[in-house]
Amino acid sequence: MTELSTIYQLTLVAVTCFIQAHSSSCPVLECWFVQEKAGRGGGFAAATTQEKSLLYIRTDANRHSAETQQTPSHISPDKVYFVTDPAATLCHHSLSPPRGSVQEPQCEISPFLQRPSTLKWVAALTDSAFSPIYLQADWFSVALQGTNKQLGISSIMRAPTGTKEPNVILSVTSKTVSVQARLGKPLLLDCGFWVNPSSPLSGSGFAVEWRYQFRGKGRLVLAYDGKTDRVADTQEEGATLDFEGLHEKGNASLILQEAKVHHSGMYICTVHLPYLLAQVVLELEIVEPPSLSIHPSPLPLAVPGQTLTVQCDASGFAPLSLELSWEFKGADGKTRTLGTGRITGHRQAWDGTYTQSTRLELDTSKLDLGRGGELTCVAVHPGGTRRASMTASVIGFSTPSIEDSMAMVGVALVLYGLIKFVSWTLTSSGSDEADKQDKKEK
Repeated sequence: MTELSTIYQLTLVAVTCFIQAHSSSCPVLECWFVQEKAGRGGGFAAATTQEKSLLYIRTDANRHSAETQQTPSHISPDKVYFVTDPAATLCHHSLSPPRGSVQEPQCEISPFLQRPSTLKWVAALTDSAFSPIYLQADWFSVALQGTNKQLGISSIMRAPTGTKEPNVILSVTSKTVSVQARLGKPLLLDCGFWVNPSSPLSGSGFAVEWRYQFRGKGRLVLAYDGKTDRVADTQEEGATLDFEGLHEKGNASLILQEAKVHHSGMYICTVHLPYLLAQVVLELEIVEPPSLSIHPSPLPLAVPGQTLTVQCDASGFAPLSLELSWEFKGADGKTRTLGTGRITGHRQAWDGTYTQSTRLELDTSKLDLGRGGELTCVAVHPGGTRRASMTASVIGFSTPSIEDSMAMVGVALVLYGLIKFVSWTLTSSGSDEADKQDKKEK
C-alpha cells in the first residue's frame, strides 16, 4: 500500500513538472535581421540588407536551452541571440504554431539607435543634457506578429557591448491587431506596455501617443505625458485613456466613445521612455450592414403583359463593398434569381455611410410569374446579408389554378341555382294569374 502511495506521488510530481515546463516553454524565433547598408548617402532612401537570425527566448538569464545545440546551418552564428524576457511577452502561444502549420509568426530584428525625442509631450523625459552611461550598449528592436493576427509585439532590447545576450527593456503589445466594429458603438483598441523594473529607465517616466493614418494622411488622436500627467491640446473628440490603468498596469488602450466611419484606418500606439520608443500598428474597420427598402410599397396588382418597375434602396452601410440582387419565390415554393437589375452609383451621406439602389423591371409576359409570389431584394455586405421582401400579385392570368377552377365552378353553380330559382318563381307566378283569370270567366 505504501509502495502504491509512493508511485502515485512520484507520478503526480512528474506530471506537475511536465505541465510547468510545457506552460513556461518559450519559442525559438527565426527572424529577419534587417539593417542599413554602410556607405549609402545622398537624398536616396538607405538600402537595407536582410539576413536570417535566430532568437532563443528565456525568462531567466541563468537558464540555457538545450536547443542551442540545434542551430540550423543556414544561420550565421553571429546572428544567434539569447534573449531574456522576464515578462514572458515573447513566449505567447501565437508565436509557437503547431509543427507542420502553414501559418508562421512574423519576426524582424534590427539595430536600434536611441535618441531624445523632440515631441513636446515627450521632451520632459529627457530634460537632462547628459546621456546616461546605461545607454552605452548594443540596442535592438524586435517587431513580431503572431499567427492569425492574434498579437502584435514591439520590443526594445539591450545587450552589453559585444555580447549576444540582450535583455528586453520595453515591450509594447496589442491583442487587437485587426478590429471590426459597428457604427455608433463604443470600442477599445488594445495596447499595453511593460518596462523592465531592473532598468534605470523604469522610474524615469513615460509618454503615450496614438496616431491615425489612412491613405497617406495622418492625424494625432491623443498624446499623454505620464511624467507631468498632462494630455496634449490636440486630443481628438471622443478619444480617451484609462489613466488609472495606464499608470498601474501599463494599459495604454485607446477608448473611442462612438465609432464613426472616418475612424476606419491604421492606428499607431507608441510608448516613449527616455531615449527609447516602441510602437505597434493596429487596423480598424467600421463595418455597418445596409438597411433595405422596396418601392413602391405595397406593390400594385399586375396583369399578364404588364411591366412593373420596382426599386430597392440600400442605405447607411460601410464600407462601400456591396452586392445587390433580386429573387422571386412563386406560389409553388420554388425560388429563382432575377439578376441584379440596374445598379445605380453609390452616394455618400453626411455621416460617411453609403447608399446604393437597384431597379428591376418585372415583365409579367416574359418572366412567367404565375399568380405572383414573394419578391425579395438581397444585399450581400461584409457586415452580413440583408433581405427585404414584398408580395407581388398577378391577376387575369391565362392558366387558372385548381383552386381558382373550383371557385369558378362554385360560382357557376350558384348562378345556375339563382337562375333556376328566378325561373321557378316566374313560372309559379304565371300559373297563379292564369288560375285567377279562369275563375273570373266562369
